[in-house]
Amino acid sequence: MVERIAPVLVFLIAVTVIAELADQAKVFDVAAREAAHLARGRVWRLWLLVVALATGLTIVLSLDTCAVLLTPVVLSMARQLDIPPKLFAFTTVWLAGTASLLLPVSNLTNLLALHPFRQLDVNYLSVSWRPAIAAILITVVVLAALFHRDLPRRYVVPPTPAVEDKVLFWGCAAVCLLLGPAFVSGIEVAWPASIGALVLVVLFAVRRRSVLRWSLIPFKLVGTVVVLFTVVGFLSSHGLEDLLRRVAGTTSELRLSATAALGANLFDNLPAYLAMEPVAADSPHRMLALLIGVNCGCLLTLWGSLATLLWRARCDAARVDISWWSFLWRGLILTPLVVTGAVLALNR
Repeated sequence: MVERIAPVLVFLIAVTVIAELADQAKVFDVAAREAAHLARGRVWRLWLLVVALATGLTIVLSLDTCAVLLTPVVLSMARQLDIPPKLFAFTTVWLAGTASLLLPVSNLTNLLALHPFRQLDVNYLSVSWRPAIAAILITVVVLAALFHRDLPRRYVVPPTPAVEDKVLFWGCAAVCLLLGPAFVSGIEVAWPASIGALVLVVLFAVRRRSVLRWSLIPFKLVGTVVVLFTVVGFLSSHGLEDLLRRVAGTTSELRLSATAALGANLFDNLPAYLAMEPVAADSPHRMLALLIGVNCGCLLTLWGSLATLLWRARCDAARVDISWWSFLWRGLILTPLVVTGAVLALNR
């Protein structure tokens, strides 16, 4: 158990430090404003650029980074441009979930799934790419349909924000860009993430030491992961695996995904994955079906994933009201479509 959890925790700490320091250097703020310039005053163009930014950020730096750091940027941008904010709020949280299927680093559940994939001698990306693309495309189509009245709007193009320290900005931007190829190179992901975090810590120690503080390390999140591992391990040794195997079945991957989605929406996606991994670990397709359920199917309840809880907190801070009912009814439209579509793409 320690061998599995240690690299996950190292990666989680490192990528959180990278994301927080990149935010301090205004990398995400400038990216969002550049998107506003590129869209040339048209909301639909701006939205597509935010879709691309949210997707790329989720894939390379994880769904938590997208939900926590991109959300306040795009909500602030929407307020300044006088655009209804819910279009961008739901774009970030939904793509944080559905775009987190592609790479192992995109979600903690994927990192945990690397162990069964390696035992099966199967490359993760070779199984995940088709369902991931399907999940992203379905999400974009549903968003466009739900918010079609907002997309034809126009806005006044804002000025580009000033960058106080260009060395920090370009250093952080370079690390973020280099993480993408490093994460798909086959190296244990904790290594490039740790090296990137160390480079930025040294850079900030030289250029802006005041930013470096212990709060950059997500102690609460790390503690939560450790507790979840412990609790699920205890329950699994007391009959949980047999119960889940009966509910999920052994033949239908869609049934497995639906069971995983239900567990994620009831108890959070990380414990749902940990509890159901033994049910799916005998096949790479069943493992991916499980990930489809916990990653893409957790968008019905505000507690379906840690990223969603953090996203809701950022929405509240920006005074954007997202009620549990508003989140649920929109999720009831997206979730069945994205889970079914991703499973169908998996079996092509």
